[in-house]
Amino acid sequence: MKMPKNGDQSHDINFLPTLKRIFRLGYYREGVIAQFFYVGAQIMCWTFIIQYGTRVFMAEGMEEQDAEVLSQQFNIYAMMFFIISRFICTYLMKWLNPGLMLLIFGTIAMVLVCGVIGFESRLGVYCLVGVSGCMSLMFPTIYGIALEGLGDDAKFGAAGLIMAILGGSVLPPLQAMIIDQGTVMGFAAVNISFILPFVCFVVVAIYGYRMWMMKKA
Repeated sequence: MKMPKNGDQSHDINFLPTLKRIFRLGYYREGVIAQFFYVGAQIMCWTFIIQYGTRVFMAEGMEEQDAEVLSQQFNIYAMMFFIISRFICTYLMKWLNPGLMLLIFGTIAMVLVCGVIGFESRLGVYCLVGVSGCMSLMFPTIYGIALEGLGDDAKFGAAGLIMAILGGSVLPPLQAMIIDQGTVMGFAAVNISFILPFVCFVVVAIYGYRMWMMKKA
């Protein structure tokens, strides 16, 4: 079959004016920020579950290699939970405002991360797996809210949101620096390091709240 004609071929690309125009929109500008922190949180939670779980399982008496293998299995469980939760969240969005859902799941993620920080047993690992269920709706929901109503500017807007995945390369090294300390103020550094994902989920929850209030106004 013939490919459809590209209807945008005659459009001029005015990069700077378009960029200025879309960044004047608070819901878009804040969406880029929220996406930056969300992707950072996702990469941190999925990367450092290995270090976190290994420490927990070794404390139970397991050999380091076996502890790492088991931690990797929990990482797979986290990703599976992420996928299952995506379908559940999509179904719930028939009745709940997307901003409200970001607020709810961002808040639940914050509570679970507090468990990750506070527990030094398998409960912390379970909390970390649970965080993945909260993350499942965040990227597409932030993406959709931030692009709503942009019209022809949506292409540039989408590019900005995709560039926000830079958070996934900026924030994890910061967490790794904390983990490398071994202990922080007498606490296990790997536990304390999850303060960074906590902060990220605070940003996401605030964005969800603001967008929910905007829709209600």
